[in-house]
Amino acid sequence: MPFTRIALLRGKSPQYLKTLSDSLHQALVETFNVPPADKFQAIDQYESGELIYDSDYLGGPRSADYILFSITAGKERDAATKQGFYERLVALLAQNLQLRPADVMVVITTTQLDGWSFSAGRCALLASQP
Repeated sequence: MPFTRIALLRGKSPQYLKTLSDSLHQALVETFNVPPADKFQAIDQYESGELIYDSDYLGGPRSADYILFSITAGKERDAATKQGFYERLVALLAQNLQLRPADVMVVITTTQLDGWSFSAGRCALLASQP
């Protein structure tokens, strides 16, 4: 049930954005134990000067193709699962979009189950717990 905000500079084609979205989802399904139909994403595109990042901080050098994935998940994953996801994501993005791994940043935040209401003002995740 992760929700991901994808931040990048404006100017990519609709096909690029679709491939970006699909690559992220494939990595989540393959490594993060996400059901195939569980796809919730928002792509935020910024004008030059509106997406601010250090081109060399703990990696890089980052280019204008830099993308930030901010993932909010409802349950914690262990470090090995996260590392596997990071590696699979950059591999898919390199393969499908020729995106350099240095241009990919991921931040994962977890929440409690009562932090999610998918519809109708209900906390469905709590109701599904034994």
